[in-house]
Amino acid sequence: MTLYDGDTQDAVAFARAAEGTQFVFHCAAAITPRGGWEAYRAPNIDGTRHAIEAAAAAGARLLHLSSVAVYGPDGRYALSHGSGLQELQPLRPIPEGAWYARSKRESEAMVMSAHHEGRIWATAVRPCVIYGPRDRQFVPRVASLLRQPLAPRIGNGRAALSIVHARSVAALAVLAVTSEVGAGRAYNVTNDPPITVNQFYEAAQGGLERRVRWVPVPGAVAQGALSAAGAVLRALRVPGSALLNATSLDFLLQDNPFSSERARIELGWTSDISPMDAVAEAFRDSAGRR
Repeated sequence: MTLYDGDTQDAVAFARAAEGTQFVFHCAAAITPRGGWEAYRAPNIDGTRHAIEAAAAAGARLLHLSSVAVYGPDGRYALSHGSGLQELQPLRPIPEGAWYARSKRESEAMVMSAHHEGRIWATAVRPCVIYGPRDRQFVPRVASLLRQPLAPRIGNGRAALSIVHARSVAALAVLAVTSEVGAGRAYNVTNDPPITVNQFYEAAQGGLERRVRWVPVPGAVAQGALSAAGAVLRALRVPGSALLNATSLDFLLQDNPFSSERARIELGWTSDISPMDAVAEAFRDSAGRR
């Protein structure tokens, strides 16, 4: 195996790395960059354009790692009330300030257009929040919270979290790109066996080998406070404040709205993850990497 040190913004280097390959897995994206819309657009949309061009030049199949963010902040919880496979339900408008969601929807649409135009063979996988060893986003942030003397526990903790293990995402990605069924289709990968907020915190504390002193915060109180803070920041025109509202806490207060049913039906995807063990492992890894 040859390793290439490159940049998705460098179309020439991207094409060189893809030469002679059968599959291109495009998993790079900016998740929380600074700099507004352009900081998302350039890596996520231009980078995807270069992935398409590289796959086309190599005659390789393209697996695009998309995101459930394509459903938009206003559409994700409406999915659980819809009928049929979620990936076939109409996508709702995305607020202008939802930069990450906009960039992921536009990049996925670009991939699917290239497939349907016959320029490449492509498929997409839409994970929710990914966790696992070597996580640099979700787990380290929660671990920082749990290392504080006191930590807020919002709501009753019985909601099923919208998280998925990295190994599950990788397994589905391989299934999708190597199957004829996956051509031109997108698949949610969003639910290993479910884990509640309380179970997640319990496993995380086990992984960190520490107990946390919790401060109970009713969900309604937290939502009201966040909504008020969002209103003030929007009045001050703080970038990104359009997304700071009561629905931001739905991750902790409502069950995971996403389903991986299409992947199970069409690709035979299943998960062998034990969430309690996997969460503890991820937090042990985070503690060891400090």
